[in-house]
Amino acid sequence: MADDPLFDRARAQEDEYFLKKDRELIELLRQKAKVQEELRALGQEVGVTDEGLIHELAELGFTPDTVKLLPLVPVLEMAWAEGGVTDAERKMVVDLARGRGIDAGSTADHLLTDWLDRRPEDSVFRRAGSLISALVESGGRFDIGPDDIIKYGEAVAEASGGLFGIRRISTEERATLSRIAAEIKGRQK
Repeated sequence: MADDPLFDRARAQEDEYFLKKDRELIELLRQKAKVQEELRALGQEVGVTDEGLIHELAELGFTPDTVKLLPLVPVLEMAWAEGGVTDAERKMVVDLARGRGIDAGSTADHLLTDWLDRRPEDSVFRRAGSLISALVESGGRFDIGPDDIIKYGEAVAEASGGLFGIRRISTEERATLSRIAAEIKGRQK
């Protein structure tokens, strides 16, 4: 049977098939390992090990390079509270980002620019507020606390508001600020 060309061809096709399947499985395992490493690095960046929180950060699109933006999301929401971001609000948000180590041209800076140009979905704002609260509660590492986030939100709201200092924070902005404060501080006792 060893001299049978049909047998040899069938055997070669079978070997080729299993070799291809082995390569696909190895690639799948590499991809899973890469995802796990990225999730581990993301958790390490914010100082938490809770896999649920880490997965939620990843689902929102955060990476170890962009997670520094998470505490800025409520501030960004304030900038969008009246339907658009003014030049003064944009400058304040960018200055805050620079002060937090987000360099011009970095991956995080590109994401921030995108968010300043195109309003993120409401779900991004809601989930970010809940995540900030959960991360602070679980001992997450941020160089900015909930009170500071609210203070920066107020400053952004005041940046373009009012005439002669009257009604510097609009009704929409006050409502947004109250909701943000409840979201990011609500779980803390």
